Amino acid sequence: MQILQQLNNTERKAFKLHLFYSSIDGVARGALILNEFIFIKSLKGSNVQLAFLFQFSMVVFLFAMLANEIMRRYPNRKKLLRTVGVLTRLPLVIFSIFPAVNEDVGLSPKFHFLFLGVFLLFYSSQIAVIPSINQYLKGNYRHENFGKLFSYSTTLNKILVMVSTFAVGLLLDYDPNSYRIFYPIVGILGVLSIFQLTRIDFNQKVEPKSTPISKALGESFKRILSILRNNTAFRHLEIGFILYGFAWMSTHAVITIFYKEALDLNYSSVSFYNNAYNLFAILLLPLFGKLIGKNDPRRFGILTFGALMMFIVFTGLTEYYTGFNEIWGLKLYHMLLIAVIFNGIFMGSMPILWGIGSSYFCEPHEAADYQSVHLFLTGSRALFAPIIGIKLYEWFGFSFTYAVGVVFLMLAILLMIYSEKRFPKTS
Repeated sequence: MQILQQLNNTERKAFKLHLFYSSIDGVARGALILNEFIFIKSLKGSNVQLAFLFQFSMVVFLFAMLANEIMRRYPNRKKLLRTVGVLTRLPLVIFSIFPAVNEDVGLSPKFHFLFLGVFLLFYSSQIAVIPSINQYLKGNYRHENFGKLFSYSTTLNKILVMVSTFAVGLLLDYDPNSYRIFYPIVGILGVLSIFQLTRIDFNQKVEPKSTPISKALGESFKRILSILRNNTAFRHLEIGFILYGFAWMSTHAVITIFYKEALDLNYSSVSFYNNAYNLFAILLLPLFGKLIGKNDPRRFGILTFGALMMFIVFTGLTEYYTGFNEIWGLKLYHMLLIAVIFNGIFMGSMPILWGIGSSYFCEPHEAADYQSVHLFLTGSRALFAPIIGIKLYEWFGFSFTYAVGVVFLMLAILLMIYSEKRFPKTS
């Protein structure tokens, strides 16, 4: 690869390992893309349970600061992350003993709760893994290469997500019980991906702390307030994320219900739409990786939030403009195909903005603190946004729920425009 020739030895080694990690992680993530659709279509979980399932993937970030404090005082980061991987991801093998799905009644409630519990445990690994990725990469990549290399590995990740999602969609249409096979595989791959990540050199010194963890957490909250109070540009970015996050979280589970109730899509059709936007994201990721390195993340946020807004708009229009063509068992709604383009732009830009946007407002040694602030605020909005979205849908329908999301995204865009103009980033 030509890119490897432009890197120093440290970057080259880290990049190869990062690509390998992203490959394994992509296969695992792709198998989980249809997770929520499986839960309501095959297992017959309730709408509120669906909201909790989605909520779990984000609400765990409330404990990001606790995880950060534990990692601050634990000198062996490799051992810690590998232990977390085994304890949180390997339990997915329990799905291999789930009973066969009855297509009419699904599974009994006790299996719904077990399903939710296993995935709550699975998602909890993110509070240790995501800040660590930033630290591993920030300590190995030069600033000018950070966004570019991150985008390349994310592109590979998304290609394998797409392949994995396609395979899983076909498997589920062939046999709704096939989740009992690929979920355990995901658990094993999830452990392997963390083992791969920890082969990257950890170049930041960790000094064990003697301060009681309760006091350290109090100091962490003070650091959050200090960062948000003193770094105006970063504070505005996070407020924009709160507005965007409410819009996305409140509509995400509702769109899953929309696919089932309003559009009557099968697994292959949902897989197709997911792969279509991932294809656009893959094509755009290298460009976006270069753009975020040359532009203020808030300007990048305008593009990201705007793309999500248009995705929601055209998804909502599918309820009124219902024309579609059916090809090879796939229901191709005309409005939804337009929505896919905007979702591809959103999914091509958001992983970069969300993953490393906060790093552009801090020094390398501050990356974990800033990302912990970012993750904590993500978990905070996840406490209420998915449930509010479900309730808005149950009370007022799909269109009203989508309209609320659009309003929040418009506010986020206006804030980014104002913030970049009035508070330019100085370093």
